[in-house]
Amino acid sequence: MKKLLGPIGVIVGIIVVLGLILVPSYNKFVNSEENVDQAYSQIETQLQRRVDLIPNLVNTVKGFAKQEKEVIAQVTEARSKLAGAKGPEEQANADAELSGALSRLLVVVENYPDLKSNQQFTQLMDELAGTENRIAVARKDYNDEVASYNKQVKRFPGKLVASVFGFDEKEYFKAEAGAESAPDVDFEDNE
Repeated sequence: MKKLLGPIGVIVGIIVVLGLILVPSYNKFVNSEENVDQAYSQIETQLQRRVDLIPNLVNTVKGFAKQEKEVIAQVTEARSKLAGAKGPEEQANADAELSGALSRLLVVVENYPDLKSNQQFTQLMDELAGTENRIAVARKDYNDEVASYNKQVKRFPGKLVASVFGFDEKEYFKAEAGAESAPDVDFEDNE
């Protein structure tokens, strides 16, 4: 009986030690993954705020710039794509498309001085600028959380725990290729 208790005691001891090592590591991964998800939801919240502001902006511009239907249609289409985008990569691409369409819309606005002085338009532009800043902060926070999480997934011994429990690397929220260069803006006079 004593010969049997020795190996069983060693096995139980090994299981206890493994449990003491694995449980905190697992919990750390769960916390980190939750932080990433929470940061991502902040991006989604701010992108939704932006999507909600755009119809008001478009309608305000429509009243002043009836002949600029193509630009307004591009903004509306880009807004729809962003609203339906799923996952960081698809959302980043749709966001970049919407940013480009909004840039073109702002070029159109330059041709309508009365619109620029309109109180509703000014207020909408201020809200949109504030939302753009919130989106930038939310992206940074998300990417910081992803970096921290991905380091845990890649480093030893975390790599072993991550592979055992199915914790995979997370995707960064990246700007679309070419977003680092400023768009061409032509303010030629259409009078």
